[in-house]
Amino acid sequence: MLNKYARAFFTRVLTPFAALLLRWGVSPDAVTLIGTAGSVAGALLFFPWGEFFWGTITITLFIFSDLVDGNMARQAGSSSKWGAFLDSTLDRVADAAIFGGLALWYAGKGDNDLLCAVAVFCLASGQVVSYTKARAESLGLPCNVSGLVERAERLVISLVAAGVAGLHTFGVPYVEPLLPVALWLVAVGSLVTVVQRMLTVRREALEAAEPREAQ
Repeated sequence: MLNKYARAFFTRVLTPFAALLLRWGVSPDAVTLIGTAGSVAGALLFFPWGEFFWGTITITLFIFSDLVDGNMARQAGSSSKWGAFLDSTLDRVADAAIFGGLALWYAGKGDNDLLCAVAVFCLASGQVVSYTKARAESLGLPCNVSGLVERAERLVISLVAAGVAGLHTFGVPYVEPLLPVALWLVAVGSLVTVVQRMLTVRREALEAAEPREAQ
């Protein structure tokens, strides 16, 4: 749902900025690389030390590059398979840094092995969610289901909760539990999404095999 509606909204909002970058001679691939580097730096420099608010602000600023680079490519008429591959691959890198940074916090100063494991599960299951669709499509199966929690939902839930929980350092009370709750929601939602996609691909594979069996 977020991919469908929020992406369309921000694409319209960011179109003038994308056009400006093109006029300055910036390439879509450069925006992709800079956005990923900024997101990784924000996650790994702030989250392991419990600086969730500033980490979230940094990541959010850079994560909009995921919308800008594609917009730039479309405006320039330079959309390519390489650009799509680079964008998808570096998305996985940024996601790993975000949940890896949270796992490092709970493994260290956060001192909670269970939540460290939940953060690691969020990292791994998020990668599997993406892989299931990519692998199905490589086999000629559409994987025609989005699932409960896609990348946009994972990031919004986790980053909003991390940012609000980070307000604790400014004296805001009762916000720290939001991050653990968000991690559990993402973990469960990702697991459900993996199952949804696996069941869908199994059904599609069986349907694709039926005509051959009938012959």
